[in-house]
Amino acid sequence: MSTPTRPRAARKSPDERTRDIVVAARDLALEEGLAAVTLRAVAARAGVAPALVAHYVPSMESLIASTFATVVGSEIAEVETLVASLEGPPAQLGTLIRTVLDGTRDDVTVIWVEAWALGRRNESLARVVREQMDAWQSVLQGVIEAGVGSGDFETTDASGVAWQVLGMIDGLNAQALVRWGDTAHRGELTLHAVEGLLGLPRGGLDAPVAAPPVA
Repeated sequence: MSTPTRPRAARKSPDERTRDIVVAARDLALEEGLAAVTLRAVAARAGVAPALVAHYVPSMESLIASTFATVVGSEIAEVETLVASLEGPPAQLGTLIRTVLDGTRDDVTVIWVEAWALGRRNESLARVVREQMDAWQSVLQGVIEAGVGSGDFETTDASGVAWQVLGMIDGLNAQALVRWGDTAHRGELTLHAVEGLLGLPRGGLDAPVAAPPVA
């Protein structure tokens, strides 16, 4: 009696195989954290042998670094698009802060926290982390400079304020992972602190209240 043969998997091009590996690494990072992006785990998620992953990526360090860049870069692009759709620096900055502190992005926060730790021994990752932190600061600084130009904000150091705001966002999001402090109001607390940095009255970055419909 003959043994049925298993159908052979369709052969994929190098580009398709690389894309499968990249997607598998990204999904693993978002679901389980950056530390879960190992050779065997990526291979299992992509449905290939570990040797094939090793063949298509220069090293696991470089794959972890590029995975971080992909995830974080997507978030920055998303927030930039949101900010660009709003009118006026106060609405833009207030919405940006509320968005990144609303508790819906903990999967990305985990990736950031792990990247800071893993980057101590992975220079490829550390370099990408620095680049993405620069990108975040650039977004914040651009909004703040626009607010200074429009007369909405008061500061002579837009870069320094952006750095401080980024530090507050990172710290509060990291603390929220272990449910420390007033996580439900971290956005409100940060908004009030930023209002002080920019010479705004309390509530100056609050979401605008929609006008009631005309009867």
